[in-house]
Amino acid sequence: MAEQLTLSGVIRPVVLAVGGCSGSGKTTLARELAEQLNAVLFPLDFYYRSLTHLSRTERDHYNFDHPDSLEHDLIVRHVEALREGGAIDRPTYDFNTHSRVPGVTEHIAATRFLIVEGILALHYEDLLPLYDFTVYVDAPHEVCLTRRIHRDVRERGRTEASVIEQFNTFARPMAEQYVLPCRESADVTVAGTEALDWSIELVLGSLRRRGLLVSDGAV
Repeated sequence: MAEQLTLSGVIRPVVLAVGGCSGSGKTTLARELAEQLNAVLFPLDFYYRSLTHLSRTERDHYNFDHPDSLEHDLIVRHVEALREGGAIDRPTYDFNTHSRVPGVTEHIAATRFLIVEGILALHYEDLLPLYDFTVYVDAPHEVCLTRRIHRDVRERGRTEASVIEQFNTFARPMAEQYVLPCRESADVTVAGTEALDWSIELVLGSLRRRGLLVSDGAV
């Protein structure tokens, strides 16, 4: 069982990480886990670097699937702060303009569970020691592309053609290089094409067996 006490003797949050390719279903799984565990949800999407220095055309053709697209150092600092029971001011990101909203943050305080979720949640080596449990959500590229088209056209103002182009140019090759290898080291792998209830129970059962979750949801 992972160590549950900070130096001050206060029970610290259990930190879960949920990773997988864009469109795999990881966000849906993480949100449901956060609701059931009354957890703080920590999506890495809030930490994309602001692209205000680039033209609109350059922003639309930016590689958002590469590890350098995220402000990795800030992610680590914020996860560390929440892991120690502290609070953070989380940035806000506007996907329509590909820029961070200036002066707008959300104050987030630690709870008993913290769920870090994102394409690259299991990639960064200095994040891995901060996790108590890791989940990889697996899904075929074809499923991921279909879901990504549906999301980006509806929520991010993209055209279907631009989503397909970005997927083939960036998302798929970056996934094969940086995301898929994380599957081998995850504590549990769930299928993003299976029923959500089944995946939730698989994760919760694994947490119970590791002593990270008891019947009432507390550690």
